[in-house]
Amino acid sequence: MNNTNRGKSEILLESGTNEIEIMEFTIEDELYGINVAKVKEIMMASKVKPVPHSHPAVEGIFKPRDKVYTVVDLPMYLTGKESQKQDKDIFIITNFNKLYMAFRVHTVVGISRVSWKAIQKPDKTLNRGEEGIATGIAQCGDELVTILDFEKIVSDISPETGIQLDSIVKMGNRARNDVPILLAEDSVLLSKMITEALSRVGYTNILRFNNGEEAWNYLERMKANTADKHMEEIGLIITDIEMPKMDGHRLTKLVKEDRELRRIPLVIFSSLINEEMRIKGKSLGADEQLSKPEIGHLVEIIDMLIARSKQAKAVERES
Repeated sequence: MNNTNRGKSEILLESGTNEIEIMEFTIEDELYGINVAKVKEIMMASKVKPVPHSHPAVEGIFKPRDKVYTVVDLPMYLTGKESQKQDKDIFIITNFNKLYMAFRVHTVVGISRVSWKAIQKPDKTLNRGEEGIATGIAQCGDELVTILDFEKIVSDISPETGIQLDSIVKMGNRARNDVPILLAEDSVLLSKMITEALSRVGYTNILRFNNGEEAWNYLERMKANTADKHMEEIGLIITDIEMPKMDGHRLTKLVKEDRELRRIPLVIFSSLINEEMRIKGKSLGADEQLSKPEIGHLVEIIDMLIARSKQAKAVERES
């Protein structure tokens, strides 16, 4: 049972359209969604081997073919209550942040394509403060679909899978660098963690934006204000892919097609980086693409790109 091939092929072929394909599924008759780009396949639920001392929402493991998957009881995670396992339950097999996992759901409804502009960020009441498990609310036909933040869910269950600052601490004390770095990231928590990590290694001038649209509007204002040279001094852009209003691929496309902005190095820092997404990001002009847990590698790439950009500007001034 596999309904994801159509969505993945279309996502790969279309670059920078600012659209998302959402796989809709139900839990206790409530409608939820996941980005198709995170889905490897779907299959009927099967027998799971329990794992002692695991998180309450972790059912255990199963091995459908030659690979072992951790199974998360998504109804249990969302409700905090033991759910009745049904023969018709579905496993959604996912791949993000270099992790393969299975999530139990009750039914899979289908796939809808919507614009990121039509996806609203949940307010703090729904999202339990700054960070919740709903990354967006989408209108799919006549229904409102809650898009779940699967990275947050996995990080809650297994904190060691999230961004770790150990690699940053090992870099020791470094010289302060005030070059402006533009960060487009819709997760408040991740935005803070990335900013903290960069600050620890000397990058203290981080311009933070909640989505690609806010970042692009800022760049447009800087271009329009000819008296303000701040735009010309931006050393680097870091962008997530999944963001309401405008995603990172659309932002990348706009930046790299702009005659004035294209020379700014741009790094896609996302949980979605795999072979297919790497091809897409490269076609849009991204200078580098990294998976989110790799914060130490991100710093190394930033160092390299800023140094290379600085050298290119020096050569240009001399010629």
